[in-house]
Amino acid sequence: MTAPTETTTRPRPSLAVWKFASCDGCQLTLLDCEDDLLALTETVDIAHFTEMSRSTTAGPYDVSLVEGSITTPADAERIVEIRARSVVVVTIGACATAGGIQGLRNFAASGAYASTVYAHPEYIDALDTSAPISAHIDVDYELHGCPIDQGQLLEVLTATLAGRTPVIPGHPVCHECKSRGTVCLVVAESRACLGPVTRAGCGALCPAVGRGCFGCFGPADTTNTGSLASHLVDAGTAPVDVSRLFATFNASAPAFAKEAAAQGGPVSVSRTGPDGHEGGR
Repeated sequence: MTAPTETTTRPRPSLAVWKFASCDGCQLTLLDCEDDLLALTETVDIAHFTEMSRSTTAGPYDVSLVEGSITTPADAERIVEIRARSVVVVTIGACATAGGIQGLRNFAASGAYASTVYAHPEYIDALDTSAPISAHIDVDYELHGCPIDQGQLLEVLTATLAGRTPVIPGHPVCHECKSRGTVCLVVAESRACLGPVTRAGCGALCPAVGRGCFGCFGPADTTNTGSLASHLVDAGTAPVDVSRLFATFNASAPAFAKEAAAQGGPVSVSRTGPDGHEGGR
């Protein structure tokens, strides 16, 4: 008689989703995946995701999605703890990858806006800058956007769980305009548009309805912001307006911050950490 063989069940990969200074929009993008999210829950354990459930486990975590920028000393400590408990860390959204809209305070002296926003600024314990996650820890992958794109998010999750490198586009929005047959607003109408220097991911939503790109996905992998800025100025856009065009959702992204300053805008405080790195793949 053959002795019964003992079978072992391999534990399912664990996924954690974390929030720092942000609006929760990128977490809602994950919830909006709906059917794809339900399929995901059949193959992974969602170990921490307070936007979805109160249940949580202590880790370690196979994949951590991190939304939001680091703005307080407590958050600076918490992100280091999350990195220590995570195999793969993926930052999601403009706040996590470039400091977000709250990064506009990096263009002023520390605490300059606190008295305007808060009745009792003396109770605010904040860092001098709103920094991306990569300024504090090493990041494995970055998903840009305000908010992120569902397709890119699912690509990163499925690729990481399958053990392959995810395919994340780094080309500009112009490629998407060409794909959908949208006439170039910069060339044809001399409209202010950041499409030539902004990372693809939105499907060229704004140019498709006749509005210039606002740069929601941040700088593309290869940018020539100076050339675009010169063209916009030559076409009649005031340098101060060009500067403001670069200083929005991704104001502290180096390429955009540099061009905003070159057009007469304020200079942003450095977004890098103490060791000078601002990494992410």
